[in-house]
Amino acid sequence: MNEKAILEMKNISKSFPGVKALQDICFELRPGEVHALLGENGAGKSTLIKALGGIYQADAGEIFIDGKKANINGVRAAQEHGISIIHQELVLVPHMTVAENIFLGREHGRGFIIDRNEMVRKAQELLSAHDINIDAAMLVGKLTIAQQQMVEIIKAISFNSRILVMDEPTSSISDKEVDQLFETMRGLTEKGVGIIYISHKMSELDQICDRVTVLRDGQYVGTLNVSETSKDQLIALMVGRELVNYYTRDYLEPGKVVLKCENIADNDTVKGVSFELREGQIIGMAGLVGAGRSETAKCIFGLTKNYTGDIYIDGEKARIKTPMDAMRYGIALIPEDRKREGLYKVQSVKFNSTIEVLSQFIKGIFVNQLKEYEITRKYIDMMSTKTPSQLQIIGNLSGGNQQKVMIGRWLATNPKILILDEPTRGVDVGAKSEIYAIMNQLVKEGMAIIMISSELPEIINMSDKIYVMRNGQITGCLDHTEAVQERIMELAAH
Repeated sequence: MNEKAILEMKNISKSFPGVKALQDICFELRPGEVHALLGENGAGKSTLIKALGGIYQADAGEIFIDGKKANINGVRAAQEHGISIIHQELVLVPHMTVAENIFLGREHGRGFIIDRNEMVRKAQELLSAHDINIDAAMLVGKLTIAQQQMVEIIKAISFNSRILVMDEPTSSISDKEVDQLFETMRGLTEKGVGIIYISHKMSELDQICDRVTVLRDGQYVGTLNVSETSKDQLIALMVGRELVNYYTRDYLEPGKVVLKCENIADNDTVKGVSFELREGQIIGMAGLVGAGRSETAKCIFGLTKNYTGDIYIDGEKARIKTPMDAMRYGIALIPEDRKREGLYKVQSVKFNSTIEVLSQFIKGIFVNQLKEYEITRKYIDMMSTKTPSQLQIIGNLSGGNQQKVMIGRWLATNPKILILDEPTRGVDVGAKSEIYAIMNQLVKEGMAIIMISSELPEIINMSDKIYVMRNGQITGCLDHTEAVQERIMELAAH
């Protein structure tokens, strides 16, 4: 046992029906350390964290806190041992105040009378102690995602947590908010809190992490000092091979204009957006959070009923008032938030793969189950989706495989214009590389793609042209030959 470790997990194993999720995993966390936990989706990161947090019970192995064996048989037991987990999907109650969320289930007062003023005072003290400028009396629903994450951190600290797990905390926040989050994390580590940090953004490791542990296929691969390794080495450890062509892109001469937008506006965020998209072309939409990129896509796909401006498909003015209208024009949209806006999480992979093309295998009361199976199989194979069977509940798949099913679902509609909103958010490096290769193949076959992304390397390496948005307007258009991060950020922020 390492005497310096605040946490040690030894030989943790966990199986589910037909799946060995973890096999003899070892992990160690020191006080005041940010320790990254890396691996492809499905590598076992979430299962390991759930075993630590008392959500799952490990089949074998031991957990030690401060050198003493801990029996973590539930979430409350984990909290009593000073363990808190901030999940990627925040679990705050939006119609309650910051203070009420922080002390939910531990309200201040006597008997049935809750002292809300005391709760606000105590919550404000906690916020101020960590230099977080949030009003404890404000409703959580009125906060930004970044501010809500800060509330989750303070809630964890209010349990006197010494072990804090952060799962993809920067996936939905701006660079400025990332800096604020990292500053708060450094303040915590200075007070001896150990942080387990899960992220698919390799660029963040150098900024905030001390060590990194890599898992692959439910097995422990190794632990390294971040300062002594490289991005390429970590990717090779995660995927078991070197990704020679991480970004796959053949730049060919684009064809005719298939989509033209003129002065698109939604009377709120989008304020007169105009651009063209050609056959066999990928245009990237860059900008800071709230710039209006996703809202523009929703106008094009008929999700915004009262937009103004004109949309032309193949040179003819289109009437798009609903998503069904958009689909008739050959437009498909993979939304930014696949879990809330796209997936039927309690349904099967087959259901999620074919829900948009029911007419291809249902005639009246007759269901051609063989055809349904063939459609699902085609896109599982095309996307290299890892699933035990077509009947697997999609909520049980990793994030990367859920995204592959989403993309396959919309490819089944045979679109000529594909809108991808944050196509690789929460997706591991191996799956990202596969998605890039599929995008490249689609445009080689003549499809036109709009890619909205907050990851500038992705935008720069995959786009023919890049439109930069700020405050609902396009502030510049760059060819891929002239696009650099500094120029894009200049157009996005100034």
